Amino acid sequence: MVHARQNQSTLGKTQKKRFVDAVLALKRTGRYDEFVRTHIDFYTGDGDGHLRVAHMTPSFFPWHRKFLLEFETALRQMDSGVTVPYWDWTVDRTPAASLWHADFLGGNGRRSDRRVTTGPFAHAHGNWTVTESVTDGDFLMRDFGRPQDPVELPGKEELATAMRESVYDAKPWNSLSSTGFRNRFEGWPTRRGDRTWYNHNRVHRWVSGHMLGAGSVNDPVFWLHHAFVDLCWSRWQERHPGATPYLPAERLGPGDPQRRRVLAADDTMPPWDIPVRSMLDHRSLYRYT
Repeated sequence: MVHARQNQSTLGKTQKKRFVDAVLALKRTGRYDEFVRTHIDFYTGDGDGHLRVAHMTPSFFPWHRKFLLEFETALRQMDSGVTVPYWDWTVDRTPAASLWHADFLGGNGRRSDRRVTTGPFAHAHGNWTVTESVTDGDFLMRDFGRPQDPVELPGKEELATAMRESVYDAKPWNSLSSTGFRNRFEGWPTRRGDRTWYNHNRVHRWVSGHMLGAGSVNDPVFWLHHAFVDLCWSRWQERHPGATPYLPAERLGPGDPQRRRVLAADDTMPPWDIPVRSMLDHRSLYRYT
């Protein structure tokens, strides 16, 4: 049966509590930390010289769709009435937004060490110890807006710039692709040394703390962020019905420097060994309200 994901701003008090309780239950089983480890293991950069499936690559969208779906399935095993809500960061753009309230995800980290002290994921409550991380400390950290190097959340026009791209992805199929929806949305600077980040990446940098880098799944807001990422991809497909839904459509040739480093549409996507193509349409699985 197709289930629905809704905007976090429309959740009622009971819905928030059920989501939080299901996340905490998943944490107690140890399964949550398995998701964190998976993201760390598959966070491969351009310069690593290996296959990239999660970031800086055309399979950014389908890989995270499957990752999010696996998490949602595990969450629904804790509570079958729960789905992953999405956070529209072009609208809910301040620390005062409802998702940061103490009855949901909790607020910003304190200035001294970025430790989150409010909400159900505050370390002091004993329910959220960070065990899989690329940084020191066993407490959840946030640093909204990065005051030492200020950044704002993406606005509607920044998102619209990516949504106007009529091609899914383009050469060189990495973080330097200057055209194509995937990299415009994923948000890497297209010039070496440029410190400007866009859309998806800018959100990670605005939340900061654990949301920076491979261990970002340690912050439960990761899932709400990526549910909106997934929704935007779905909207892009609707707005460009004539576009090839995934590129590269065929495996790259022997002379291409990205050969064996990116996936084509019919390649299998680790760690699930499913074709990339199987994640290009979500409508038989879930919908957005």
